[in-house]
Amino acid sequence: MGLYNHAMLWRAMIVMGCLLLGWSGWSLADEPVVLDVRTEPTGGVRATAMILFPVEPAIIQRLLTDYAHWPELFDVRMRMAEVREQDGKAFTDIRIDHALLAGERRLLSESRTLPTGGLLTELKGGDFKQYRRLWKLTPVDGGAHTKAEFELLVEIDTIVPDWMVVVAMRRDLESHFRIMSEKALAQQELPLGRSQ
Repeated sequence: MGLYNHAMLWRAMIVMGCLLLGWSGWSLADEPVVLDVRTEPTGGVRATAMILFPVEPAIIQRLLTDYAHWPELFDVRMRMAEVREQDGKAFTDIRIDHALLAGERRLLSESRTLPTGGLLTELKGGDFKQYRRLWKLTPVDGGAHTKAEFELLVEIDTIVPDWMVVVAMRRDLESHFRIMSEKALAQQELPLGRSQ
């Protein structure tokens, strides 16, 4: 009987350890964000993510195309130096002040809305060697929620090694997705607040 109790104790300790350490293998399908960030063999860093936003796609689309307020979607210090919209495209000049980099970095990009929902942003100049960000938005749960597919390829003109960029990018994107969810929920509640 003592051997049985000893084995049961070990099993209970393993289960508790997994619970306390947050073993992600048990609930990966329920996670609102699945994020992968890695270096590219040809240079730069690629991030891919699947995000479940608790709002309809129109709200996420509105956040993504509110170019003047992009800096509010990040914990990183940045400012919008210029926004120009014409012919269905938005040209942006963003100045980024990141703790990982010395001084302010310039990102010139062009964004266009995708016909199926989402946004494609591509590099036009500045202090980056590569920059391409793609958001694809799909309604789920009868349109009440949004499944977002996210892909970002970044290569900064810097001597900072890519592995350090991976660590910083993972942290920055986790924060970015959290802020987007918070702002999306706030926008969803806005019409209710006005009607009261």
